[in-house]
Amino acid sequence: LREKKVDKKLIAIPGFFSFVTYWKKSTPAYRNLVSGLLLFAVVNSSDVFLLLMLKENGATDFQMIGIYIFYNLIYALFAFPLGAIADKVGLKKMLIAGLLLFTLVYAGMAIAKTTLWFLVLFAGYGIYAAATEGISKALIVSVCDNNEKATAIGTYTAFQSISALIASALAGWVWYAFGPVFVFIYPAIASLLVAFWLVQKKI
Repeated sequence: LREKKVDKKLIAIPGFFSFVTYWKKSTPAYRNLVSGLLLFAVVNSSDVFLLLMLKENGATDFQMIGIYIFYNLIYALFAFPLGAIADKVGLKKMLIAGLLLFTLVYAGMAIAKTTLWFLVLFAGYGIYAAATEGISKALIVSVCDNNEKATAIGTYTAFQSISALIASALAGWVWYAFGPVFVFIYPAIASLLVAFWLVQKKI
């Protein structure tokens, strides 16, 4: 840690890799949760691969843009109601439900051929995003100490960014080595395993 003098007070400024130190001293519930989320993140590649799958199945550029706008609209419409439901039924339950929906969507992406099916799957993908993105951070906040909430989210975000880079690089390699179908099969399996991981762990 470096120290910086501001208004005659010494403020400790964390170093660039201080998130590693925080991970070691964080609560067990936080480590259980974030371990599952990062296992998911390391196989959850960029949305670009979803659009490439559309292209692979003959979608025009106009259709690709339209379907992606549709996905974002579904995400926006469902974010608030799913957040409200999660407050009532439990954040963990909603997160697990979102991961299971991701499993179904990605398994469907591996076999979908028609525009209608892709519309249905992208709608499901939007609901999955609404059920997990904000809720995962809310759940992180709920399992860490009150004076470390921003640190806990920042640590998760740091690891998640690294995982996202790995996930997209891996997906690109799998696409060219084995074909686009496999890009969606192994994340579907991994998200199912993560859902079971979270069910078993005390969070």
